Amino acid sequence: MPKARAGLRRRAKKIKLLLVDVDGVLTDGAIFLLSAPGSKAAGAAWEMKAFNSLDGAGIRLAQRAGLRTGIITGRKSAVVTHRARELQMDFVEQDAFEKLPAYERIRRASGVRDEEICFIGDDVTDLPLLARVGLAVAVANAHPEARKRAHYVTRARGGQGAVREVIDLLLRAQGQYDKLLRHFLS
Repeated sequence: MPKARAGLRRRAKKIKLLLVDVDGVLTDGAIFLLSAPGSKAAGAAWEMKAFNSLDGAGIRLAQRAGLRTGIITGRKSAVVTHRARELQMDFVEQDAFEKLPAYERIRRASGVRDEEICFIGDDVTDLPLLARVGLAVAVANAHPEARKRAHYVTRARGGQGAVREVIDLLLRAQGQYDKLLRHFLS
């Protein structure tokens, strides 16, 4: 195994908590705002986001393998609340444009160290977290500054299975992937 891959594997093996951004990571970054019918109030809109089912299944597999999961996002959205609840995620921090305070709250509540956290981001607002965590990941279509500072850049784009790609990497490094696969094959 090349030296870079061995270092990535060592980092991935330590991870106990997976944190992800939403827009551009769990989604492709598109935000659809629809006018609420009959509403004349300023700002009355419905929001739509598209989530990738592979990412959702991966989050559930990660949880089954003992990883805790969470979201830190700069926007606030009922859609995100619903998706996080649906996936039974442990932590959800919304409206956190400055993400470090939210990260610290989650880190303290989870009782894990920085090196035991993986964060997946895509933009400059994610840089403080990418600099802190044990495994910093940027999606393939992330801002160049995020890609430059990541330990790993996914092949998949945000919203197109990038989170699942990282989860598979974590599960393989921790010796859980084949065990989970056998469960579904039996």
